[in-house]
Amino acid sequence: MGRITQLKPLSEISTPEINLSITRSAVSMADDQRIIVVGNSAGQLVEFDFSSKSSTSEKTRSRHFESGHSSYVTGVVWTKGGIVSVGYDRKMIWWDPLERTVLREVVAHEKWIRRIAVSPDGTTIATVADDMHCKLWNAITGELKFVLDDHQPVTPHHYPSMLYAVAFSASGEQLATGDKVGHIAIWETQTGRKLGELESPGMYTWDPKARRHSIGGIRSLAFSQNGSTLAVGGIGAIGNVDHLDGPARVEIFDWRQAKSLVQLSDTAMKGLVEQLHFSNDDSQLITAGGDNNGFITVYDLATNKIDVQVKAHQHLHGLIVDEASQRLYAAHHGKVSMWELQDEPVA
Repeated sequence: MGRITQLKPLSEISTPEINLSITRSAVSMADDQRIIVVGNSAGQLVEFDFSSKSSTSEKTRSRHFESGHSSYVTGVVWTKGGIVSVGYDRKMIWWDPLERTVLREVVAHEKWIRRIAVSPDGTTIATVADDMHCKLWNAITGELKFVLDDHQPVTPHHYPSMLYAVAFSASGEQLATGDKVGHIAIWETQTGRKLGELESPGMYTWDPKARRHSIGGIRSLAFSQNGSTLAVGGIGAIGNVDHLDGPARVEIFDWRQAKSLVQLSDTAMKGLVEQLHFSNDDSQLITAGGDNNGFITVYDLATNKIDVQVKAHQHLHGLIVDEASQRLYAAHHGKVSMWELQDEPVA
């Protein structure tokens, strides 16, 4: 796969729910196995089939997992121990991906679990929650390995903070966590030792005039494939804190030097940057998110300019890219979608 020059919508499936998280359903996503699993606002996990052999009927292209969560499913990942989901109900649940049944269930945090990530080898899980803890788990046995604490529970303006984002490096040796006020911590996964920290205060807006309220925060994190840089996604300065009317914002760091390299602010596409993905050669960065409307933007990291930008259905919450970087799957308000990542313009 060369440079992404176009995003082509291939297929979409409408849903009555808000789709909040997404993962693959098997070890790989071969061309004839385009099956994804989505967590939604109704507390459900749903499998969607985008394969060429699937029926054109939207109803027959989806299969529900058995009941497990009682509220929003805010994260889901494929691991070597099964599919694992987390939610507003503080639960972490392991699932059999073939039978779509519960294998194991634990109350993993004291408050809302915001995000889950899995190491590239599928053996370690990281979860972050509004109790401000990051926890590392053995994905196969369910054993708790480490509790990583660095994020303050209260903002500088004396209101509760949130721990929104977590991501592993491509090697699996490092982990990053990011909170509401723009603080990022870097960790060594084998020992739980803190390696460094970064600050991105431009992701946080405080309005002391109209009402005592804040918004923003680090909503997504991604290490470059070579591990040298860390991208941080969120939203820029907001005029009206009751709406996501700030510019979509990304900041890229040399995390070892604690040095900000570039800040990318997109006034054309407003809202939260919920997802980040570096291309295989680190030449491009895919960003996605939204406010009432969704977007997918691809940046050229040599020039820091936009290569490709498309509007997507409403707010885009979740995104995965297949191993060959040929297709992108997304979870939106009321829809799941599949896109082709094209490396040549369509004639």
